[in-house]
Amino acid sequence: MHAYRAEIAFDGRRRLPGGALVLVENHTIVGVEPAATPPPDGCVVVDHPALLPGLIDSHVHLCGDSSPRALDQFAELSPEQMQDIIATAEQQHLQAGVTAVRDLGDAGYAVVERHRDGLGPTVVAAGPPLTCPGGHCWSMGGEVAGIDAVRRAVRERVERGADVVKVMASGGVFTPGTDLLACQFSLEEMRAVVDEAHRSGLPVTAHAHGLPAVLLSVDAGVDGIEHCSCLTSNGPLLPTDLAVRLATAGTYVCPTLGSVPGVDPPPHVQARLAEVGADVEQHRVHAAEMLRAGITLVAGTDAGISPGKRHGLVPMAVAELVACGMGTTQALAAATGLAARACGLEGRTGRLAVGLDADLLMVDADPLDDVTVLQRPRAVVSRGRDVVLAA
Repeated sequence: MHAYRAEIAFDGRRRLPGGALVLVENHTIVGVEPAATPPPDGCVVVDHPALLPGLIDSHVHLCGDSSPRALDQFAELSPEQMQDIIATAEQQHLQAGVTAVRDLGDAGYAVVERHRDGLGPTVVAAGPPLTCPGGHCWSMGGEVAGIDAVRRAVRERVERGADVVKVMASGGVFTPGTDLLACQFSLEEMRAVVDEAHRSGLPVTAHAHGLPAVLLSVDAGVDGIEHCSCLTSNGPLLPTDLAVRLATAGTYVCPTLGSVPGVDPPPHVQARLAEVGADVEQHRVHAAEMLRAGITLVAGTDAGISPGKRHGLVPMAVAELVACGMGTTQALAAATGLAARACGLEGRTGRLAVGLDADLLMVDADPLDDVTVLQRPRAVVSRGRDVVLAA
């Protein structure tokens, strides 16, 4: 047994008024006591100014190397190269204090089938996202059409060991030839995805940029929506009735905020957004509107898809949520306890609680006063193991 102690502690839901002494045995938290509590005899204690659960990125692509061609090069990569990219991405997340990720689209089940040696972050994996023929991210291998084929595709993911089903309800900015504003599946196909997944106990989250695709996803009963951009030909639009439905249902929305400062989206992406009167700043304004409407937002970055979306950017996403008007307690929860619930990890990580994995992030100051301290991790623990941070 060993322990980590801090006078300032956030437990994934709230500040702990007396700080925390977190007792760890093997990979598990076995005790959470006030900081002033004497440790057990012989227990080595490491002191830090502040601690909280390890962060969670609810939307990543571990098979993306954050290069300009991250989503275009899969056919050129050997299995060994793909695994090297995934391993590097995992380490980049750990270095940033991200101890769990939800991978929402890999190429050919590379992430789902990766041997988990316990040295990387906890991974929730979707496998290739379901998309229409030639649709968004078709190169990942998830093209499908028709209700029967959709049901078979979901069953295949269940059989291959996927943890969540990802469906591309609309086109995407990184796939030329797809339509951001159009739906890629019918309502009957989307309902078949949800029904088949729920039958096997898996949640469904939908990529949706266009307002019609967001409405389609809600009508189909998905558990979460990625981006939720609500784009129209004149920019984002959040109808009141849609906002009420999302808020009332408690649908998890990941607005995929967080990017490398000073790195703009690739020119072709900016051009495609401009076609529908949208840009990155407008999406932040839209995220703030969703927040004011009471929609449940979680932290996730779309990591790995481009130079501006490198792995390990959840601290930036938390800061952007605060900039959108979210309180610091809510923003920290969006990247810890709430994110764990959205990703199906509530029983494993995301909080300082007995029986959960010992995933911890230590920082130099109170993150509830200034969330930017998350961008300077002092120490990281992943499933009980100290992560060696780069100098």
